[in-house]
Amino acid sequence: MSGGSLQADLKKREPFASGEQEAMIGLWRVSDWSMNRFGALFREFELTSSQYNVLRILRGAGEPLPVQEISSRMIQPVPAMTGLVDRLEKALLVERRRIAEDRRVIHVAITKKGEAVLKKLDKPVVELHERLMASLTKGEVKQLAGLMEKLAGKIRGCE
Repeated sequence: MSGGSLQADLKKREPFASGEQEAMIGLWRVSDWSMNRFGALFREFELTSSQYNVLRILRGAGEPLPVQEISSRMIQPVPAMTGLVDRLEKALLVERRRIAEDRRVIHVAITKKGEAVLKKLDKPVVELHERLMASLTKGEVKQLAGLMEKLAGKIRGCE
């Protein structure tokens, strides 16, 4: 941002209809800028943000998960989850495993190669988080996280 008001930055002649509208448009704008920067980082490793998210979920789970479980943990919903897993499998970053108790059930596991890619991304991801939040104090970051959680709870309730 140029440091001015959102209205001036957008060259909007009329004021926003409400403070809520201004806040949401500002939120969309910051979200878009942030996602673009993370997208550029992930592209350096030939990943999309959704692929990175799947790998992060699998590593964090510490065990293979069914596709539906991975899907429920995604930051952004992905309509074509099977295709996403297919691309990760083709890149040898994940593998599908049939469950012995029920051969119809397939779980997805992160591979050693997938873990290695995530390990290379760990530090740059943390550094990007820090750079994007650098203009806020630690207290403001905590306050923002709390406000976002409060807003998310309300928005989830509107579905």
